[in-house]
Amino acid sequence: MSFYFIVFIAFFIFLSIKRLDWSLMLLFFLLPSYLIRFNFVVPFTLLEVMILIVFLTWFFKNGRQVLKNLKNKFSGRKIVSDYPFKWEMIFLLVISFAAVGVAGITNEALGIWKAYFFEPLLLYIVVVNVFGRPTLQTLHTQGEDYSPPLQGGVADLSAEALAKEEGRGGVSRIIWPLALSALAVSLFAIYQKFTGQFISNPLWAAEATRRVTSIFGYPNAVGLYVESIIFLILGLLLSIIEKRIFNFQFSISKQFSILKLFILLLSIIFSVLAIIFAKSVGAVLGVAAGSIVFLLLYGKKIRLITLAIIIFTSIGIVSYQPLRHQALKHITLNDFSGQVRKSQWKETWQMLNDGKIITGAGLSGYQKAVAPFHVPGIFVKDFDDPDAQRKLVFNEAYRNTHWQPLEIYLYPHNIFLNFWTEVGLLGMALFIWIIVKFFYLGFKLLLTVIPEKSGIQFQVSALISAMTAIVVHGLVDVPYFKNDLAALFWLLMAMMSILYLENKKEV
Repeated sequence: MSFYFIVFIAFFIFLSIKRLDWSLMLLFFLLPSYLIRFNFVVPFTLLEVMILIVFLTWFFKNGRQVLKNLKNKFSGRKIVSDYPFKWEMIFLLVISFAAVGVAGITNEALGIWKAYFFEPLLLYIVVVNVFGRPTLQTLHTQGEDYSPPLQGGVADLSAEALAKEEGRGGVSRIIWPLALSALAVSLFAIYQKFTGQFISNPLWAAEATRRVTSIFGYPNAVGLYVESIIFLILGLLLSIIEKRIFNFQFSISKQFSILKLFILLLSIIFSVLAIIFAKSVGAVLGVAAGSIVFLLLYGKKIRLITLAIIIFTSIGIVSYQPLRHQALKHITLNDFSGQVRKSQWKETWQMLNDGKIITGAGLSGYQKAVAPFHVPGIFVKDFDDPDAQRKLVFNEAYRNTHWQPLEIYLYPHNIFLNFWTEVGLLGMALFIWIIVKFFYLGFKLLLTVIPEKSGIQFQVSALISAMTAIVVHGLVDVPYFKNDLAALFWLLMAMMSILYLENKKEV
């Protein structure tokens, strides 16, 4: 453990004690810090250490309130607010821990459980309590002392602070460090694009086949990280514009406001460029799907224009044979990546069908469980060549050039199969329920509570679009089982919870 690491941890502890909100914002900016690993009895990452520090700091600061609220909960006394995903979180912890048992209670399984389930849920609890602030109207209608969600909070509940926040500041303070993090990751990726430096894989580093990786180990990680953040930034950007331009409320520091808008806009542009330079087709499709959803939620006029564009674009693709051919090739997964995925999914289904339909393989158990069903490689078929099948059978040279060796990946590269294999059928069903409930809360706010073209509407629409991008990309990738992605997923849940608790009509 280096001297600099110890100094940073000491600084982070001090910052958490003095300003827990600032330490959380630093944590959001440093989500990729899971790449810094060390051993302290058991393996840890820097991200995990920061999550544990902020949770323990919050818990010790609010221990009395935690115990009071728990006592009220078990005594049947009404608690003003509760976590929207409370029961889902409890069930997820239980089911995921049972998956550790399915895997044989190995160190690897326990490490995945704490990094991908236990610690992200701790982060959710702290974020909702620290950044979730009730509005003045909520306090007045309650007619009683406010009790933050179940475990208590540390937010400043003064009238001045509440009036300043207006129920929106908490979420924006989560998004800003994420925006700066995405900007930093994207800038490094763009630097790699034009220099070829710091790309470990020679094929990706070569100019003709260059794919950027930024600070991560592989190109798709760039898209997986920034795709959802793009929509959070977009929601914040439009929220600021609505507040300061639509209402003609210009701040005294107008130049600083313009600078903030410029930084947010750059973060979006550079993040999109990073995805393009990483050549992540899944991320491109995810961002495209999220963008369509965001435009459909923007307003009636934009919705009609978007639908018209979708219809005319679809007609154009169907009418123009080259575009139709390429679209069908990707949709039917007949391209190179698609054929690799289909082979992997076939092996995964064979593994599940061999007595693991209910339990899955357990946490970290996929590679070992799927090994008996794994094929060493596949012949990648060229569907543009009508004579491809005959060549594969009779032409040895053709077979050699179209043979693709396959490794056993950590996960099946499908969001639903990933959860099915890791935490079983029940765990996959619960994960689907969590996503469905996330969308339900968002659409409930948009349809029944929030007026059109308000700052809150943009933020809720951004969250819905971000989750859409994750799900669409997740059809062909692994958008959760990575330290930063698991934390980011539950940050989305926390932001939706905050907006829902602050803006729903009845508490």
